[in-house]
Order: sequence, then C-alpha cells, then structure tokens
Amino acid sequence: MRSRVLAACLALTSWALPHGAVLAQDFPNKPIRIVVGQGAGGGMDTLARLVGQRLSTNLGQPVLVENKVGAGGIIATDFVAKAPPDGYSLLMGPIGNMVFTPVMTPKLRYSPTKDFTPVSLVATFPLVLVVSAKQNIQTVPELVAFMKANPAKSNYGGSGPAFQFASELFRLKTGTPGEFIQYKSMSETITGLIAGDLLMSMVDTGPATPAIAAGQLRALAVTSPTRLAALPQVPTMAELGLPEVGFRFWTGLFAPAGTPEPVVKKLEAEINRILKLPEVASQMATMQVTPTGSTSAELGKLVVQDLARWAAVAEVAKIKTPE
Repeated sequence: MRSRVLAACLALTSWALPHGAVLAQDFPNKPIRIVVGQGAGGGMDTLARLVGQRLSTNLGQPVLVENKVGAGGIIATDFVAKAPPDGYSLLMGPIGNMVFTPVMTPKLRYSPTKDFTPVSLVATFPLVLVVSAKQNIQTVPELVAFMKANPAKSNYGGSGPAFQFASELFRLKTGTPGEFIQYKSMSETITGLIAGDLLMSMVDTGPATPAIAAGQLRALAVTSPTRLAALPQVPTMAELGLPEVGFRFWTGLFAPAGTPEPVVKKLEAEINRILKLPEVASQMATMQVTPTGSTSAELGKLVVQDLARWAAVAEVAKIKTPE
C-alpha cells in the first residue's frame, strides 16, 4: 500500500510540473550531437570536440560531433534549425553563419533569431590586420596613404564573409578604396599575402602568427580591446584612433527554437562550468581564442546587436550574395 501511495504521489508531482521541467529532469537520456559546418580538424570542429568531451563526462551521455560541410555552413545551420527542439541537437554557430550570412543573403533558409534558441557563447577571438613583409608599409597610416595613392593596387582578401566584412569596415572607416578577393581557405589567403598577390587582409591570429614570426607577414593592428599576449608589439585599432574597427568575433552553441527553457538552462550551466576549467583555457590559448561563456539571453542580445551593426556595414559597402 505504501509503495502504491508513493508511486501515485510521484505521478501527481510529475503531472503538476511543466512539460519542460519534466524533460529537464530526465535530460539527457540519450546521446547529444553538436553539428558543425566545417570539416574535421577545423577551428569550429576542434572547439566542438573540446567542449563535447567534457559535456559528455558531466552529463553522463555521449556527445557526438557531426560534421555537415557545405554551402559555407548553411547546410549545418539549416539542419539544426529544423531538428526537434529537445536539446539533443545543438549547433556550433560562428558569427559567420549567425550574422554575416543572414545579412548577405536575403532569401536564406533559416533565421538566426526566429529558428534558434541561444545556449551560451563558447569563444571569442580578434582579427589581425596584416600586409606582406615585401611591402614597404610599416604602420596603418602608411597603409592608408598607400591605398589612397594607389587604388588599383589596393586589394584585400579572405576566405569568407567574416573577413570581407572586417576588411570593408576598415576601408569605410579609413576612407580607402579597394577590391575584395575571395579565397577558399585561410591558408590560401596567407599564401596570397606572402606572395604579394594581396595588399592586406584581416585574418585570424592563430593561422597568421607563424608567418608573422617568420618575417613573411607584417602585423599592423589587432581588433581586440587590448594588445594580445602573442603579439605584444602590435597596437590595437583603438590605439590608432580607429575604435570603430575594434571587435571580437565569436562562436556559440545554439539549439532549435522551442527547446524547453529548463533544458537550455541545464546546458547553459554545464557549458559555462566547462569554459572556466584551466585546462580548457590552456587548450583554447593554443588556438588563439578565449573561452567566453554567457547566459542564453546574453548570447541572444549579442546576435541581435551584431546583426544590426554588420547590416549597416553591408548596406554602405553594398555587400550581398547573388540571389
């Protein structure tokens, strides 16, 4: 009799709880997947595996990284947007797919604000403005002067919309001419810079640092609010009188819209706990990125703010993809 009463009480309690709370109590009871729009070994893939391994330990369920490569990350992003909103499908969503691609593509298959529930930021990273060491350009003012005097030689390049937007922002704020050259990868961009095929580029600090150290590239400025430990001699854009060109790019975890809030909060708490681990910070430091947690609301606010900021840049610079 006692056991039947206890069972009835438990059932009544379960019935009285909101559906999301019931899901959170049982979550997770099967493997979770983190979908990445890059191939294995890329920066987003490495971050997803770094976080996923520890998330699996903390939650007691496998966390699998699934690479869905194609269309510049659109395939992976759209896949998660249409996945069941139960917390078992997450997206490692970089600013490129959550901000720049939506700004550039009017008829995109997903909406970063309507089709996703933010979970937490994962990492932030600045860019570094570089020129070929073959160029007799030592500073940003010298670069600006050269571009204004030589518009036909003032090209800049990158491997995706994030780098195009960053370069266009620099060009707009300095009043310089130029043409953007699209490259397939960061390594090809750096090779083009070293060879002198490109005048300048805004690039990730990680891939660029070896070429800077080898004397093949010259770093002129970083977009971070303070100087970088890896490049202490390189001034910030703010120091050079260009605070508007100061920014950090980011990546975060997103769930499909409609994912129950208790499930999101459980994932949010675990991700933030993981990002505070010294060993995680150490591993991210080797990638030149900073572990940066947040609440779901904070990440959602950041997405909205960046959509507005970079849409304004796209409008002035006339950046868009062909329909």
